[in-house]
Amino acid sequence: MVSGTALDGILPPERNIATELDYERCSGEVCAIEQVRAGFGKVAALDALAQRLEVAPERIVYVGDGSSDMHVMLHVNNGHGFTIAVSENQYLERIAQTTVLSDNAFSVVVPVLDQVLGWQASRIQAVIESRGLQLQDWQKVRMERVVAVERRADVAREVG
Repeated sequence: MVSGTALDGILPPERNIATELDYERCSGEVCAIEQVRAGFGKVAALDALAQRLEVAPERIVYVGDGSSDMHVMLHVNNGHGFTIAVSENQYLERIAQTTVLSDNAFSVVVPVLDQVLGWQASRIQAVIESRGLQLQDWQKVRMERVVAVERRADVAREVG
């Protein structure tokens, strides 16, 4: 059996508290679920990890990609930590302090260095390049999703 994570080589395994799956070595198929964290379970896991490592709430950076991350992001925000969404989940984007859309997991470091540590763009770019990467595009945007459709005439008459 083999265990793996997208954060291998970036985050020490003892600091990655996540869903853990075991895979069959030959087929690559999931053969067992070791641990599943969701919703308030993630809040409890994060609090236990922070207590064990003696990390203050305002020093926590949390990265999430789905609705099971909403409770813990609200919890981290309440403790003045920093939250990053890594998907276009519209509900998560409203809670997270920033959203990073990238195919490279290391990209989440950019807003941490920028918004949490206050580094200059040139220094951030140097860190990215030191990892053998190129910062190809970095857009700081605040996006609004708006859908406007033409009202049907029969509905407009009923309302008016």
